[in-house]
Amino acid sequence: MTVTTPALDVVDLGDPATFADHDLDAFWRTLRDTYPVYWNPPLDGRRGFWVLSRYDDIMAAYRDDVHFTSERGNVLVTLLGGGDAGAGRMLAVTDGHRHHELRKILQRVLSPRVLSEVAAAVRVNTRQLIREAVEAGGCDFAEQIASRIPMTTISNLLGVPEQDRDHLLAQTKAALSTDAEDVDEVDSEMARNEILMYFMDMVEERRESPGDDVISMLVASSIDGVPLSDEDIVLNCYSLIIGGDETSRLTMIDGVHTLAAQPEQWRRLKHGEVAIDTAVDEVLRWASPTMHFGRSVVGETELHGVQLRPGEIVTLWHASGNRDERIFDRPGTFDLGRTPNKHLAFGYGPHFCIGSYLAKVEIAELLMALRDFTTGFETTGEALRIRSNFLTGFSSLPVRWRPDHSGMKEVD
Repeated sequence: MTVTTPALDVVDLGDPATFADHDLDAFWRTLRDTYPVYWNPPLDGRRGFWVLSRYDDIMAAYRDDVHFTSERGNVLVTLLGGGDAGAGRMLAVTDGHRHHELRKILQRVLSPRVLSEVAAAVRVNTRQLIREAVEAGGCDFAEQIASRIPMTTISNLLGVPEQDRDHLLAQTKAALSTDAEDVDEVDSEMARNEILMYFMDMVEERRESPGDDVISMLVASSIDGVPLSDEDIVLNCYSLIIGGDETSRLTMIDGVHTLAAQPEQWRRLKHGEVAIDTAVDEVLRWASPTMHFGRSVVGETELHGVQLRPGEIVTLWHASGNRDERIFDRPGTFDLGRTPNKHLAFGYGPHFCIGSYLAKVEIAELLMALRDFTTGFETTGEALRIRSNFLTGFSSLPVRWRPDHSGMKEVD
């Protein structure tokens, strides 16, 4: 596939095909240097929206809950569609006091202290998957490994039976990160509804027979003395399954794709020349799997001389902020030893990703398993890009492994 660098006037950031068909590095650089507050005009029946591309501006918008709100949607698909049905109930699109209280509830099961046993299970699962793949010689890393680590983890937390996980994975991909050109917004909406209906059934089951999973915990929770409704719980389960799968999965795939193409960085990882935690942050910065989040203007404000008025949409582009030369030295270089590395992969401020610890654990365990069980790896076919204006990455990645026989003999 030919990848082109488009002129400003032909880029539509609302169109998923834009990201599959174009290399946007030069576009983002031009915006950062020349149009830090850029207007993406109305096209194909979609509303226009503002685009923030500089790291500092993105951070300022994340901090500002006076002029901006998440409660009318936080991604283009809902912002351009007129709003999010989960507003005021789902953590990601709730602000103020209720957001604070709902976040406290979810932190009970997603904090590092509580997740120690989950982290141990991630290690066992990841090392088993990598060991089996290396022994087989090759695999589609995206399908056979990256699709299984985060989905297994979040499903265990939510109490999703093993036989239902492939179905849920297929729906999460269709909802936000499909690779098929013939999947349109209607198909994506149907997939989102399928996930919601699935969790509605699970909530009913947990009300009848509680367990020790997150859904049972939510069923027993209340805010200001009022129990969470079935709809509240279902919407937050949807958010957890999407968030718990997509970011980690796409980052893992991108990390293997990048390391296969950069032997010097692989050598540094293999020989312990970089700390795993430092490497994880660079893999996240480089992948930037969540390309943007969005806000709606609720109070008139000005940025770089541009008036932002109530009702307008403002999008905050991690894909650009994580490459901002004003913040990152040599941002176009993949450097596993990069420090400091205050990337935006998990957002910032009150809506900082509540699952960030778990995502870092999953990526760290993957890197350690690759380091221990292989001497390297190479891609053996084209990596197929997803089609999305929200997420970026690959849906397939054929890989051939070179086993580290001494590492493979070790007992975990």
